[in-house]
Amino acid sequence: MIKPDISIEKFNYELPDDRIAKYPLENRDLSKLLIYKGAEISHTQFPKLKHELPEKAMLVFNNTKVIQARLKFRKPTGAEIEIFCLEPIQPVEVQMAFDSRKSTTWKCIIGNARKWKNDPLEKNITIGQDSIKVSVEKGTQLSDAYSVTFKWDNENYSFAEIIEAIGLIPIPPYLNRDTEDIDQDRYQTVYSEHKGSVAAPTAGLHFTGSILNELNSNGHELLNITLHVGAGTFKPVKSESIADHDMHTEHFVITQSSLKQLINNENPCIAVGTTSVRTLESLYWYGVRLLENESIDAGVQQWDPYNLSQSHSRKEALRALLNFMEINGIENLSGRTSIIIVPGYNFKMIKGLITNFHQPQSTLLLLISAIVGDKWTDIYRYALANDFRFLSYGDSSLLML
Repeated sequence: MIKPDISIEKFNYELPDDRIAKYPLENRDLSKLLIYKGAEISHTQFPKLKHELPEKAMLVFNNTKVIQARLKFRKPTGAEIEIFCLEPIQPVEVQMAFDSRKSTTWKCIIGNARKWKNDPLEKNITIGQDSIKVSVEKGTQLSDAYSVTFKWDNENYSFAEIIEAIGLIPIPPYLNRDTEDIDQDRYQTVYSEHKGSVAAPTAGLHFTGSILNELNSNGHELLNITLHVGAGTFKPVKSESIADHDMHTEHFVITQSSLKQLINNENPCIAVGTTSVRTLESLYWYGVRLLENESIDAGVQQWDPYNLSQSHSRKEALRALLNFMEINGIENLSGRTSIIIVPGYNFKMIKGLITNFHQPQSTLLLLISAIVGDKWTDIYRYALANDFRFLSYGDSSLLML
């Protein structure tokens, strides 16, 4: 199996703490916008994005919604136990888990886990006029997490309603602060729709309804797809070579109608955020697996793009996937991907990316380098020299292949 041998040390840069945006700007769309086009670097303000895009570009957005995944319980002794929901175990499908009544089991990170033995923890909550008892039971240890079963005594309420009532938005750890009221609104995109993420697709945080309308009016096509962002997006690369890094798995959903739009599109495709890139490129490799008579049950694996055939066109791969969905009567395909995009990757779906500025030595920075090559160092030096704000609540960039 081919695994790119790339030293992660080459993707390091100094990021002072005061350059990390700890809070969002007062107005979503007033961030700076760095432009990398034709190997030239410049910048403007985000509302001028419409003037910087290729003519009649298709913009692809990730319409996932961040869930209030941090839940706090107390033991009778007073010790606080924090439960961070990562992904469902039973039911395994995200929407079914949120629709569950009475109980559901999730993979969770547990804060203060050593102080929580096997005794259930309980909390009484109120939703509307109803008083509900919620209990949690710690189950099997799963490497760096645990299975946790949630139960509640009123089946009129779904798990989605339960965690909305008692949970907190899980802002990124590098903000080094507690969740505040502002995060409830601003750590969501204005077009968020499908609950399931534990981190926001932050490239989309800059968009407002008016900017979306302007893009549409300027002849750009807007398309929504869904990838539920996992906590693995913050997972540091601890190995010296990326070949030894295990990429996290994330779940996506694509509809037949969206797939048809992608097949029929003849204009430049611009991904809004790295999660949109991962989803779009994974759709291509799903199709390739079908064309090569490979199973798609486990989704797209980390090293598939470096080992599967590169000979199929974008349309051939996407049509193979659409054909599979039509034959099997699948209107909404739920898929899995652990794709890793590193320098040397051959992009099949996109011509550009709208994204924020990412952490040193991260898989996201490797993805940026896959688009712009070694120019990433010039881009990041330019951003630091021109007072750009970094990471989730920071400024934006448009990077063209």
